[in-house]
Amino acid sequence: MLSKQIIQNEVDIEESLSRICHQLLQKHPQLKEMVLVGIRSGGVYLAQRLKQKIFQKSGVDLPAGVIDITLYRDDWTRLTQTPEVKKADILFSIEDKNVLLVDDVLFTGRTIRAAIDALLDLGRPRRVELAILIDRGHRELPIHADYVGKVLETSRQDSINVELKEMTGVDQVVIEHGKYPNP
Repeated sequence: MLSKQIIQNEVDIEESLSRICHQLLQKHPQLKEMVLVGIRSGGVYLAQRLKQKIFQKSGVDLPAGVIDITLYRDDWTRLTQTPEVKKADILFSIEDKNVLLVDDVLFTGRTIRAAIDALLDLGRPRRVELAILIDRGHRELPIHADYVGKVLETSRQDSINVELKEMTGVDQVVIEHGKYPNP
């Protein structure tokens, strides 16, 4: 039997983003050559929210863009849809920049690897850092987030869904236990 549980509400998500912003500003007080890139789809809205928080705290208006990694996924044949070629919406150079890649959930690491592949097709950043709202473990690749909103212990059979106001009208993170059969 499937069970769903809300593990973060609007306040929790806001606190997680504030913590990520604070940690970023501690590590990069001048935000020198920093740009934000959200991974479509949840990462896009989280990157926009981080951009606003960073501006409120520092007065620095960072460039922000969007990357769609659908074509770069190495597991696309196991997905329900064929990958589509979608253009990155990055209107600035990432050459020699500090890129903060933003996504909602870090799981196997494959999405992040694909995003890095897509970024490198656009240029050579000085550094790529990763900000994640939820780190649920179960890595298949050596990927580690630099900034994490919340670490959750999950099973591989669980599903984590980040619902954001911009997409669903509500801010919450939901875990669905036992959604996927044993691998």
